[in-house]
Amino acid sequence: MNRAGAGKGRVSPSEARWLRDEATGARIRQVTAHPSIHHHPFFFVPPYDEAMRRLVFVSHRSGRPQLFAEEQAGGRLVQLTDRDDLAEWSLHPSHDGRHVFFVAGTGAWRLDLETLAEERLADFGDAEMRERGMVGAAMGTTTLSRDDRWWAVPVKVGKVSRFVVIDAASGAARVILERDTIGHPQFCPDDPDLLFYAGPLTDRLWLVHRDGSGNRRLWQRERRDQWLTHESWLRGRRELAFVDWPHGVRAVHVDSGRLRWITRFPAWHAHPDDTGTWFACDTNFPDIGLHRFPAVGEGEAERLCLPRASSVGAHWGGPFPYNDGPREVYAPQHTHPHPRPSPDGKRVLYTSDASGHAQLYEVRLD
Repeated sequence: MNRAGAGKGRVSPSEARWLRDEATGARIRQVTAHPSIHHHPFFFVPPYDEAMRRLVFVSHRSGRPQLFAEEQAGGRLVQLTDRDDLAEWSLHPSHDGRHVFFVAGTGAWRLDLETLAEERLADFGDAEMRERGMVGAAMGTTTLSRDDRWWAVPVKVGKVSRFVVIDAASGAARVILERDTIGHPQFCPDDPDLLFYAGPLTDRLWLVHRDGSGNRRLWQRERRDQWLTHESWLRGRRELAFVDWPHGVRAVHVDSGRLRWITRFPAWHAHPDDTGTWFACDTNFPDIGLHRFPAVGEGEAERLCLPRASSVGAHWGGPFPYNDGPREVYAPQHTHPHPRPSPDGKRVLYTSDASGHAQLYEVRLD
């Protein structure tokens, strides 16, 4: 439920400071410094609006997860919510910089970034909302179309996952699909009528139209030991990129089915810049830092910095663990860097708990 505490709207001075990466010499801007957990949205959710007026993130500094924003002009930190029931990985800032969409309790909410007024767009009733666990569909990520009109939210109800699409203009909500699991949905940036979602871990790549038609498998893994994960759209190309862990990153064209390798570099979480020209990625087993590599041509990967995050999740160090069904793993997501290029392509945002608390950092590319 929403709390009436004094935290919402509280303004704090900038916590930013400048560092120099010891491995590459790159300039690093530390964004947060409070001794508590901080993280940006999951790597395929844009943390900045397109004009880069604000950086929206989650902080636990009040004792529970709340939404915050760093104003890019001046660096002030503004607390956006004061709730007991925020689903912290559900947030999705709008591309136009006017709103943040999030799930709290069993409701779907839209927050006005100027007034901080919260509007409930949908109530899902008696629902668990998310699967149990720390990874995949259990995170409860949501997706907003590039034109900010449509918001898609997976809702777990008993043994069924419902894919709910909300019209942000009218507030109308519709269940477009029901199936066993729906995770990490993403609107195609070039087509607001097309969505990717992750199905079962052994059969992961699926597409569906916004009206619920055309539900289909995009591509199926080639081997029982193949681990497909961490998908992201390539803007301007109608290609879905995915990690073939730990062998590299591939892409499949959603219309022709054409499959290609983007890189053989062992990327972990990888996301392209807004022009679809290059990717930023983190690494694990071993962690050799954040890297950048081209989106076309299988070019060399360039190291950007060493975040030294703990990247907890021992299951990533072995063979694909889910062939015999879901299993519980310990993988707190705020310990993973989850790098994300900024809209202007001049910085890469990431999370690191190297200081003892998960903080936000930007590595500058100038």
